[in-house]
Amino acid sequence: MLFRKDYSTPGPGIDPDAPEKTGLARLVQILELECVTLLKLNLLFLLSCLPIVTIPPALFAMNQVVRRMVLDVPVDCFYHYRTAFRQYWKRAYAAFFLTALPMGVSGVGVVFYLQRAGENPLFFLPFVLCSTVFLTAALSSTYLYGLLSLGRTVRKAVRLALVLGLGRPLRAVLAALFYYGPLTAAVLAFPISVPYLVLIGFSGPCLLGNFYLRTVLKQYADGGGV
Repeated sequence: MLFRKDYSTPGPGIDPDAPEKTGLARLVQILELECVTLLKLNLLFLLSCLPIVTIPPALFAMNQVVRRMVLDVPVDCFYHYRTAFRQYWKRAYAAFFLTALPMGVSGVGVVFYLQRAGENPLFFLPFVLCSTVFLTAALSSTYLYGLLSLGRTVRKAVRLALVLGLGRPLRAVLAALFYYGPLTAAVLAFPISVPYLVLIGFSGPCLLGNFYLRTVLKQYADGGGV
């Protein structure tokens, strides 16, 4: 019980009898309730990424905690982060390499073949192939972490992530923009962006991305599991 909160004790939160807010109002409500938790989560993530090889489980743990926020499930930041980090590290590495590897390789291919397509039109074919792989991996990656948190096997989660990434592209595009857009901007603005990265540069975009996916993923929850 050392790292658990007593959720039977009354405290701040959302009134269960109040009508559920949606859209921007719901997002603002989450930010108001979880702003301190987001700061703690960002620091936890950065500290646990310091050994470098721990980045995959750190990403998975952060997504696990953020999913609890957007689903209005009680959050004990340190306890739930540590639990996800220690228990699901195998899934974390699988998710990381199944998204980072195809995105990285195809991204390099996009740049490589685009530069040569002006000299030889035949290079447009591998450019289109690499672009397709990159977009598919980027859109599907937004769903993968959430699906893995629902208890699905890696194979089933990957298959469904591909279906949702291509079948529900609008939500995936919005999530991808919030996942990767702020981080790309922060990297380009480094070192000016250091305070932003330290305070909320990772947990904030993660929250926004998960927020846009929450209604889709609720349809695939096994017994409401988080």
